[in-house]
Amino acid sequence: MIPDSLKQLLNSTQGQQTAQWEGRDVVLFNMPWGELVISLQGAHVLHFRPMGDTDWLWLTPTPQALPGAIRGGIPVCWPWFADERYADESPNHDGPFHGLARHADWRLDVVDEHAEGIEVHLSPEQRLHTQLTARLVVQANAQRLNVELISENIGETPVKTSAALHTYLAVADVHQCRLEGLSGARYLDKLRDFAESEQQGTLAVQGAVDRIYHTNAAVLLSDGERSLRISKQSSDSTVVWHPNNDLPSDTPAEAARHFICVEAANTRLDPVWLVPAAQHLLGTTLSRG
Repeated sequence: MIPDSLKQLLNSTQGQQTAQWEGRDVVLFNMPWGELVISLQGAHVLHFRPMGDTDWLWLTPTPQALPGAIRGGIPVCWPWFADERYADESPNHDGPFHGLARHADWRLDVVDEHAEGIEVHLSPEQRLHTQLTARLVVQANAQRLNVELISENIGETPVKTSAALHTYLAVADVHQCRLEGLSGARYLDKLRDFAESEQQGTLAVQGAVDRIYHTNAAVLLSDGERSLRISKQSSDSTVVWHPNNDLPSDTPAEAARHFICVEAANTRLDPVWLVPAAQHLLGTTLSRG
């Protein structure tokens, strides 16, 4: 479920290669255990496919031109999620929806290859916050994909922040999807002005959904053809999103049938306060269900 132009780059890659795609520097890995693609715009995991499987992540076939961010994969929302900016983030208070990280240039710091898989470390080229720093660690092998966003307060006063790993999961048909593991969790429904409800049983995606579940439990996603387990670290917010017919301009209707977002996040339900010298790790792990 990736554009043909990116697939062609992957097919021409043996091992690791850095190339240009859609005006962006991307790092491609075509290894015995599978495939991984990371864009250096936003430290954005665009693609992951274990050997012998189909794509685990969805990517739009019509990405925006720069300076827009590419929809799909695992965008990094930092140092705030959605429009949850905080006054102590000044002068960055008026920044874009979902924060600054996904539009910023990142650098590749470390690539550690081993027999079973790979570990990649990235950090922003420029400071994105007056007190906070960020780095991203991506671990991939034939069984799982793990992404960790690590924030550190290098300032002298406490800082409040929110974040998300905005994961777009590839599915055969979103309307056949079932999400288990959310039953009994309270959630805020963004489509009903953040009205609070409780999930009853399995979540079936029949229309538009935009919810913040107050839970740290793992979720099992099934679409009738495959099951994926989505677990996480240091997150009490699970965001589930699909726009149904209210599609963004970079998402064709046919392509939109093939994704669902299940995101590890820190939101208004569980914002993170970092005291000076403290760190916070927000993680998400995808594995076969």
